[in-house]
Amino acid sequence: MNKKVKKVLILGGSSDIGIELAKLFIKNNWQATIHHSGNNLDFKKKLKEKNIKLIKLNFLKTKSSIDKNLKIFSKNDYDSVVNLVGYINNKSFKNMKINDLLDSLKVNSVIPILIQRNLLQSMIKKRWGRILNCGSIGVKYGGGENTFCYSFAKHSLEFIPSIYKNLAKQNILINNVRVGVADTKIHKKIKGKNLKKRIKLIPIGRMATIHEIVKFIYNLSSENNSYITGETLTIAGGE
Repeated sequence: MNKKVKKVLILGGSSDIGIELAKLFIKNNWQATIHHSGNNLDFKKKLKEKNIKLIKLNFLKTKSSIDKNLKIFSKNDYDSVVNLVGYINNKSFKNMKINDLLDSLKVNSVIPILIQRNLLQSMIKKRWGRILNCGSIGVKYGGGENTFCYSFAKHSLEFIPSIYKNLAKQNILINNVRVGVADTKIHKKIKGKNLKKRIKLIPIGRMATIHEIVKFIYNLSSENNSYITGETLTIAGGE
């Protein structure tokens, strides 16, 4: 990999984890690009680094000519792509409608995968790349009461096509992470979630810190990872 061209694209990077992950990449001499939906611009106040670029695109509103709309991501030959997109529509299995499930699949899974596919060619030319899809520990339990659609979509991310596995020979490593309960704002978006009750289910007895999650993701999606590929790994305090 050309050390002068170390670029990471963080999809759904306006979250607490996304911001800290971008900062960690920059600290290690990467250039970071954060994708965000534009729904919450408060995250910009936390960004003080000069090497962070922003891309605004609401995946939920991308209804036609999806590939055409995604060309904005192909303008840079990224070395690493991290998918942190987390769209939660608070729909249970009992009450969901077909569009609820399709929207969740499109935002959390389908569009991120299409972006990754489109960026693979530049990685193949350089014979170096890292792709990491961040899912949820909810996949293990069939989703929470109001997060069925979200967990179902995250489950689909764990399917790694055989063609992706073959890219390991070209030093392109692709993995998934099941993220457990962490001390982030996303839990406030989940209707009726009782965090105290939820934490009791974690063997370690607490939520993960943002730093713990970010460090784990960084190690898998940077040059720190030289051999792990085709895996679904979990950081969830023993769950």
